[in-house]
Amino acid sequence: MKKLSFLFIILFFASCTDLEILPEDAATEFEVFKDPLAYRQYLAKIYGAYSLTGQDGPNNAPDITIVNDEGFTSYIRVYWKAQELTTDEAVIAWSDAGIRDLHEHSWTSENQFIRVLYYRIAFITSLANDFLKQSTDERLDLNGISDTDRAEIATYRAEARYLRALAYWHALDFFRNVAVVTEITSSFPEQSTPTELFSFIETELNEIEGLLPAPRANEYGRVDQAAVWMLQAKLYLNAESQIGDQKYTECVTACKKVISAGYSLNADYNTLFMADNHTSNEIIFALNSDGKNTQNWGSTTFLVHGAIGGNMGEDGNDLSEYGVSGGWGGMRTTSAMLDKFPDLTGDIDNRAIFYTDGQNIEINDIAEFTDGVAVPKYINKTSTGVAGSDVTHVDTDYPLFRLPDAFLMYAEAIRRGGSGGDINEAVTLINTLRERAYGDTSGNVTESDVDLDFILDERVRELYWEGTRRIDLIRYNQYSENGVWPWKGGVKEGTPTGKFRDYFPIPASDLLANPNLIQNDGY
Repeated sequence: MKKLSFLFIILFFASCTDLEILPEDAATEFEVFKDPLAYRQYLAKIYGAYSLTGQDGPNNAPDITIVNDEGFTSYIRVYWKAQELTTDEAVIAWSDAGIRDLHEHSWTSENQFIRVLYYRIAFITSLANDFLKQSTDERLDLNGISDTDRAEIATYRAEARYLRALAYWHALDFFRNVAVVTEITSSFPEQSTPTELFSFIETELNEIEGLLPAPRANEYGRVDQAAVWMLQAKLYLNAESQIGDQKYTECVTACKKVISAGYSLNADYNTLFMADNHTSNEIIFALNSDGKNTQNWGSTTFLVHGAIGGNMGEDGNDLSEYGVSGGWGGMRTTSAMLDKFPDLTGDIDNRAIFYTDGQNIEINDIAEFTDGVAVPKYINKTSTGVAGSDVTHVDTDYPLFRLPDAFLMYAEAIRRGGSGGDINEAVTLINTLRERAYGDTSGNVTESDVDLDFILDERVRELYWEGTRRIDLIRYNQYSENGVWPWKGGVKEGTPTGKFRDYFPIPASDLLANPNLIQNDGY
């Protein structure tokens, strides 16, 4: 199989807020972990928690039960909504409770999507903590694990620590003030400061870097050293906006490692978001999807179906060109994002993957799918035109980290004062992206063109709908009080919102459960 197999140890959890997460059957951990394969299966569960919603297909045995619709609990689905629907890159037609609050910057600590995001992060970190407990040298001794198997399990442990660090980095981004928990406990954890959380992530990444395989040496869909460097780059690039410390030189260093790691650009931008994107040498770390074996209503199934509606397909019915049997009529983009492109047809810049037939550029009614241009960036067909293995659940992987992001972070970190880089090299790298987009050198830029404003706009053109926009706008101080786009603040023309909106509230339910937590300012 092309991807890490999602075989799981069946673990049932009494409460998504309970940090004392252990198998219900006390004999389970002592019997199951005598088999070396169990450690791989448990690791797969942690990876799967970033994409899947439960133990048994799309609608059964959910990991999290705080909302009625299991599909809402997909990590990437809720992560994407938080990063995109709160910005100028996306609106959604649906009226689920709390979803309009994301456009309007009016969310509260009761918002169901924010609650799911918070508890999904907690779920992943708890799984990782338990895995690390089950795989200590002492436990391996008790379980009679051989030296050969221990070497592989040591790599698994480094991967679990990475996945935990990734979840905590998202916690830092979205919530700032959360409790760092590294072991299963029944005690109420103390709330950490953003600086403490940053330091924990930084230390973890430094410690595991040498324990993970070299770039592209691990199984596809599993992390390696390049994934560490990408996360380090993102951690350092956003350090000033998140903890007040400038770490741009460290960002430059991490980006240089990625850039020299042997990755290369796809010849065709569109193929990065197709059902065979696992063949790409540009994607550094992806969250795997398989239409038969990883069925759920989130991840790229959500991104493909949710972006289709109106007249798309033949008379709005034949959606075979997208590799699916139906559209959900949800997400579109705003005119503010479209203004970043030289045209909407893709004839000039082929990254403009937009559908305009029957779609209005300006949005008068968010609830109407034809108000706002459609964005079928993700599709369930291969680069050779073959449909995915299933017309409902898609095969397209979610590219969490791509090489072009490293190019753009490298340029930005230099422009923000980071040392050890070469701005002319950065411009050359950006021009390789633009040459792919334009098909020639007509879109090339010079060193004087590549200022911070240009880099922010180029990030839109290259990375739109990939879950980067919110954090980018916050870093540029253009997200809340200084940013305006259609329907922000519940106003058609858009309006600034309070600076406290740069991060989300701690869910009220967790404040009630843990007396050591204090709500974020403004909520």
